[in-house]
Amino acid sequence: MGLTDIQKKVGQLMVFGFKGKTASPEIKKLIREHHVGGVILFGRNIGTPEEVLKLTTELQREAKNAGHSHPLLICIDQENGVVRRLGEGTTIFPGAMLLGATDHPENAYAIGALTGRELKALGINWNLAPVLDVNNNPDNPVIGVRSFGESPEKVSLFGQQAMKGMQDAGVITTLKHFPGHGDTNVDSHLDLPVISHSMERLEKVELKPFADCINHGADTVMSAHVYFPAIESAENVPATLSKKVIKGLLREKLGFNGVVTTDCMEMNAISETIGTARGGVEAIKAGVDLIMVSHLHTRHFETLKEILEAIKSGEITEATVDEAYGRVMKLKEKYLSWDPINLDKIEVSPEVGSLHHELEALEVFRQGVTVVKNEGNILPLPLNEEHRVLVVFPENNTRLQVEDKKYLNLALGDAIRDIQPAAQVIRLSNPPTDEEIQNAVLTAKDFDTVVVGTLTVQADDQQVSLVKALEKEGNRVVVIATRSPYDLAYFPTIPAYICTYEFTYPALKTAAAAIFGQTNVKGKLPVTLPYYS
Repeated sequence: MGLTDIQKKVGQLMVFGFKGKTASPEIKKLIREHHVGGVILFGRNIGTPEEVLKLTTELQREAKNAGHSHPLLICIDQENGVVRRLGEGTTIFPGAMLLGATDHPENAYAIGALTGRELKALGINWNLAPVLDVNNNPDNPVIGVRSFGESPEKVSLFGQQAMKGMQDAGVITTLKHFPGHGDTNVDSHLDLPVISHSMERLEKVELKPFADCINHGADTVMSAHVYFPAIESAENVPATLSKKVIKGLLREKLGFNGVVTTDCMEMNAISETIGTARGGVEAIKAGVDLIMVSHLHTRHFETLKEILEAIKSGEITEATVDEAYGRVMKLKEKYLSWDPINLDKIEVSPEVGSLHHELEALEVFRQGVTVVKNEGNILPLPLNEEHRVLVVFPENNTRLQVEDKKYLNLALGDAIRDIQPAAQVIRLSNPPTDEEIQNAVLTAKDFDTVVVGTLTVQADDQQVSLVKALEKEGNRVVVIATRSPYDLAYFPTIPAYICTYEFTYPALKTAAAAIFGQTNVKGKLPVTLPYYS
């Protein structure tokens, strides 16, 4: 028995994920038998460029053979910086806060366009970026350097340019996380954050970048699993499930007529409260168009079943489904066509991971990496074997939930030794143990300068103890904040600070080159350090 029209329409409102570098039997079945119209890829799905293109082609072939009128939406979180999914053979582009530190919005356009070109060449037609959250809370555990900065105006300008760059490359964009996730101290992957600001404050800060980008032609908006009591009177109802947020604020007040997608409905703020499947029903009732379930196939089938039952009972009207389906089809008609998709031949464009893209990216890294402090002009360090350099940094085990495990290698030692091969390297646990700190301090006695890499320092952190112990022994210390610029607030007496905003190798290599005078970096802090003056 074939699918009914309503079943096909509901399938087109789903965005599902799966494991593996080839299409799983379950995702094929969902595309074929349930007409699922969207797929999300993570690092677990990503191999070489050839493997990625083979996978996206395989998915599209399944949809074409199943009679889909339009190609699948295939999306990915390629924010760049600390949140990226593409790997070997592709270009490492700078992330949002490093772009913000360049102070030139045209860099956001250029990197957006280059990112879009590589995604499109690999069969990925929808990027879950740019992040428009204004990072005005130093304790934010989930946004941080994924934001362009703390100024609503800067986030708006850079967001518009990043969006336009990707669109001009033919890739669908997503403004996230509406109506703003920047001023939270809870990760919605783990619990339900609350932002208690007044509507007046929300309009001035959180909403400004979204309103501006909507006015400049936004494609899709992703809802945040965050509760806003100033907008939604029902207690602990996140924006994703709130009709007042989606229909009242986003559609009616801000005039957004495009596609609204949820963030992943398996995040704890949804799955551990209302539940993933029931959350899908409530999101559609609130006015959302696309339901994203990124991981478990059991939840895919449960979500489909519960939504179809809610339609059958009249809880969700067919008119609501038709409106959402119409918006999704309009988006697909604008960006997607079967004609350019070669289902028979896998041939990756030579521009993916090309030298040209790498050089363009490196120029932006140079404009963004920031020397915050250089007292007594101790930088650049002499580049000779007589000047002994020790590099000390922690392993990267403090990842955000949204970061991909496979890209967490913190290679600061390699970056320094690429320029100064005589440098000695010590990699510590995170947090460092007392014994490791003592050993590092003893070792440092034989060196002229100690370069310390930090990684998201907290109050009473052993990373602070390490730097203070080195400083107490009279060592000359240079601190590189390899992710959060707020690390530097904990070291007010250190003479030299550098921010890379991300631990990607090109960012670290650029900082290393700056330390030894091999390049001139020009970045400016896009956030205020709360304890530094």
